[in-house]
Amino acid sequence: MFDAQDLHRAIEDIYRYPLRTSAADQLSRLLRSGASDEELVQLVIALRDDDQLCLMHEETETREPQIICSLGLFLRDEG
Repeated sequence: MFDAQDLHRAIEDIYRYPLRTSAADQLSRLLRSGASDEELVQLVIALRDDDQLCLMHEETETREPQIICSLGLFLRDEG
């Protein structure tokens, strides 16, 4: 089996940081092959343990959120 706490940490990393291309490729291959949930969990945890799951940058952790684009829409009054 797997440790639920390890899985929780891996999921948190996935939400916070982008996946490495190699990790995304490995996970995609495993999903396409019809792997079980347990096999997917084992791979995710192993990738995280080897620091191969996500791209973690120190600056990413300390940066404040930024608005990249703002789009305002309004109904035109044709009167």
